[in-house]
Amino acid sequence: MTLRLTNTLKRTKEPFVPANADSVTMYVCGPTVYNFAHIGNARPAVVFDVLYRLLKRRYGRVVYARNFTDVDDKINAAAKEADQPISTVTERYIKAYHADMAALGVLKPDLEPRVTEHIPEIIGMVERLIALGHAYAVEGHVLFHVPSFSAYGALSGRNRDEMIAGSRVEVAPYKRDPADFVLWKPSTADLPGWESPWGRGRPGWHIECSAMIERRLGKTIDIHGGGQDLIFPHHENEIAQGTCAHDGELYCRYWVHNGFVTVDGRKMSKSLGNVLLVRDLLEQAPGEAIRFALLGAHYRQPLDWSADGLAQAKRGLDRLYGTLRNLGDAPDIVCPPGLLDGFEAALEDDLSFPGAIAELFQLAKAARQATTMADRAAYKAALREAGVLLGLLQADPTRWFGQTSGEDREMTRVQHLVEARQAARSARDYATADRIRDELAASGITVEDRADGSVWLRTA
Repeated sequence: MTLRLTNTLKRTKEPFVPANADSVTMYVCGPTVYNFAHIGNARPAVVFDVLYRLLKRRYGRVVYARNFTDVDDKINAAAKEADQPISTVTERYIKAYHADMAALGVLKPDLEPRVTEHIPEIIGMVERLIALGHAYAVEGHVLFHVPSFSAYGALSGRNRDEMIAGSRVEVAPYKRDPADFVLWKPSTADLPGWESPWGRGRPGWHIECSAMIERRLGKTIDIHGGGQDLIFPHHENEIAQGTCAHDGELYCRYWVHNGFVTVDGRKMSKSLGNVLLVRDLLEQAPGEAIRFALLGAHYRQPLDWSADGLAQAKRGLDRLYGTLRNLGDAPDIVCPPGLLDGFEAALEDDLSFPGAIAELFQLAKAARQATTMADRAAYKAALREAGVLLGLLQADPTRWFGQTSGEDREMTRVQHLVEARQAARSARDYATADRIRDELAASGITVEDRADGSVWLRTA
């Protein structure tokens, strides 16, 4: 079997052939850490987690990097509103992101580079782009000169007018071309900044990933992933910077993008009040059910999130875990060759999650119909092994049915409320903190605030 992926740059599904089968490299754009992760943030984390698992199964070594953007205007605004240092805000939300993704069964990447750890590399790349004639400094800014890169627009397929309209960049009078974008910008005294040849400032958004990739993975990587919203301008600009900084050397071999998440048919937005945080959804369902729901559509297609869809995912997992529970008397063995061929074929066909899940249910059906202990053991092993690739079915079935309706669920709910209250107190949002305290008290929970954090006690 051959792994095939849809390459956004080529606009076609093609066999995946890494530059070095002994060390596959993959980079995925991670979150900007100024708030808690929502379900849209969770989708790429889960999608590329499955790809990571599949690559690790096929190749000797995989180096997977997913970054944290920890310097950004949104972070600056959040820190100012909370009257806290930037680092306090970013550390809080990095910790929360780790907790939420762990609850969804997302493996930690091999590398988690942060922008603030790579300022020298960013400055060095900007200097190279200037020296090679692809960038210029003006009024404390450094801008990439888009006309210097003739292949600009190949990833997104946009024409020049569309690129200028959708670039989200200011058409400032000092620009040589309206499409030019910022690599470095000046910082006022109240904003984070670093000394550079162009004065005290901070990096532009796009240069950060190019510099981190060069430093951590090399000049050319095998796979670059992220959501479709990043194709333009972010990934388009990354290609321009990364290619030009390396004198035309290929930046990335395969570009892979996941589709958007909508909520009940509508785009997720603050104005509509339908932004669903992962930590809130974890109070409604186990993390594995949320993960299963995120795998319910092909990764390149839009995924419409709904309460009914989450409930259906939970019921589907109940059926699969019920099958495993019924196989409890079967011995644990290695999955026999060939039993997972259909499942792996679906997964390796451009990560066809619906096809792979359909095969998973077929395996469960065959397991329920098996009459010999050898067959029961074989199907039990197949379900477990298939589950490893999808990040599912690794819990003990008895615990699965217990945790989703008993004490474990209640403890998870309480812990999330306690953490939300602590976050509100840190942000000096005392009204929200008091409301959560009252909600906990109504459930017979008392919270004690200590120097090393908050702990809770059940009083009734």
